[in-house]
Amino acid sequence: MLVAERRKKILDLVNQKGSVRVTELSHMFSVTEETIRRDLDILESQNKLRRSHGGAVKIQDREVPYFEREIINVKEKQDIAKLAVQWIQPGDRIILDASTTAWYMAKIMPNSPLTVLTNSIKVALELSEKEKIKVISTGGQLSPRSLSFVGPLAEKSLQQYHVNKAFLSCQGIHSTRGISESNELQALVKRKMMEIADEVNLMVDFSKFGVQAFAHSGELHQVNRLITDAKTKEHHVQQLRERGLEVIQVKEELNR
Repeated sequence: MLVAERRKKILDLVNQKGSVRVTELSHMFSVTEETIRRDLDILESQNKLRRSHGGAVKIQDREVPYFEREIINVKEKQDIAKLAVQWIQPGDRIILDASTTAWYMAKIMPNSPLTVLTNSIKVALELSEKEKIKVISTGGQLSPRSLSFVGPLAEKSLQQYHVNKAFLSCQGIHSTRGISESNELQALVKRKMMEIADEVNLMVDFSKFGVQAFAHSGELHQVNRLITDAKTKEHHVQQLRERGLEVIQVKEELNR
């Protein structure tokens, strides 16, 4: 296989899987790990991927439109949402962000006395059918790609409230670089959401681990609980647990 062909296949794998490891690529292409590291360094210098510890991750500098996110990793997001709902109690005041996982939560949330603060049009519409739930929208600048409100008005609105639980997702979570978003305006809103919540629950599917997206949105120490799906690799889970983060994985819950 020609070098250019190998590098193209590596890039295709990174974009498809979200992240790859040097050892995995070495076995796949029957070349040394040093050769793979050189390939990854070249691809990073061309701004086609980002190097991570032991491998590489996909560059996610654009905000993926909502209709695209709706059909990505659907089962995993639904599993995470089902698990996350267990931490909601009647009388809670909660935040749901504009992630598709939060929307899946809204679809299955019980119609019980709750107050839900959200910047998501989809979440607000979903909850409007549940008469016992009080829904508060942040308002602000409409982001057509995410069907959510962002910007200074959304941030100012959030400052007026205090909630006991936040349920948020992200574009990337990295064991040393924290939590990130592909869009700076979304990152700023999520920072504010974490600031006004007593408890932060981060809902992250397997494709987000080891990824550093464009805009930093938070630190790991700000998260009380991370909820993920059965496909998340053990080494990612272990890295976060070693940093003191409580990680709840769907497969663990289903086996209890």
